[in-house]
This record gives sequence, structure tokens and C-alpha cells, in this order.
Amino acid sequence: MSNNETIEQSSLIKARQVSLAVRAEKRRLFLEDLYNQNRWLVDYLDEEAAAKIALTMLYLGEGTKNPKRGGLVFANSDPYIIKLFLKLLRQCYDINPLQLHCTVQCRIDQDEARLAQFWSGITDIPLKQFYKAQKDPRTAGKPLKNLDYKGVCRIDYLSAIVFQDLLQTIAVLTGR
Repeated sequence: MSNNETIEQSSLIKARQVSLAVRAEKRRLFLEDLYNQNRWLVDYLDEEAAAKIALTMLYLGEGTKNPKRGGLVFANSDPYIIKLFLKLLRQCYDINPLQLHCTVQCRIDQDEARLAQFWSGITDIPLKQFYKAQKDPRTAGKPLKNLDYKGVCRIDYLSAIVFQDLLQTIAVLTGR
């Protein structure tokens, strides 16, 4: 390989790196612009109807809808989704905090006490209201690819009235 070929390859590598950086910055600015364009929507969550619709849609996507249950069950691995769900639930209903419970659903190799502490901080639900963690035996011996994975937080709210009200709101909004 000649010296000119080595210089050309080096220049090509640098050009690709610059191109990737420019594209990454353009994407970052594009997403930031979209985020800023939609920020006004959060103000509507203070309105009762919008909050109830948002809660219902969130529950429709991630909640248990078996009409034979005596309470609602909602689960997600994203702390922001869990926070939003609880914010809306507390906003739309007169919640008895003692009826809120959590279950951490995690990999077999994860520290359940540390995860419960994490989710307790996210949910403001005391550790004494956490059920025993559910560990997935299928994960045994398989490497954890996402080191930030905190398992799934399952929220149980033991109120048949709130659960049935949400089910009926889903029925109204979906035209059942």
C-alpha cells in the first residue's frame, strides 16, 4: 500500500466521521424542534377530560382488561410511563394510597431489593406495599444486554370501582 493510498483512506475515515457527526447533530436538532412544538400539550393534562382520556388510552395499551378482576393492573419498564400513569390515576380518582401495590418483574440475575428501591422512588409507593418480586427463569444464563434495565414495574390498584370505571371509559371511547 502506497503512502498516497494510506492518506486517502485516512481522509475517507475522517470524512465519514465528520458526516456522521453532522447527521447526528441535524437529527438532534430535528427531534428537539419536534419536542418543543409539542410541549404545549402537557398543559391540557391539567384539564379533567384530557387527563381521563390520556389515562384511559394509557391503560388501554398497557393495562389488564379482564372484567373479572377486582382491581386494575398496569405494567411497564419505562419509569416515565409509570410516573405518568400514576400522576393521571391520582389526578382522575380519589386514590387510597394504601390500595396501591407494586411488583417488580425482573431477570433472575437482578438484585430485586435494589430494583424495588428504585421503583419505590419512582412511584412514591412504600416498600412495605411491594409484593415479592417475580423473577423470569427464562433469563438464567443469558447475558444482560441493556445494563440500565430496571425490570418491569407492575402497579396494582385494589379498587373494583376505579377498574370498572376505566373499563367503561374504554368502552365509550372505543365505541363498544
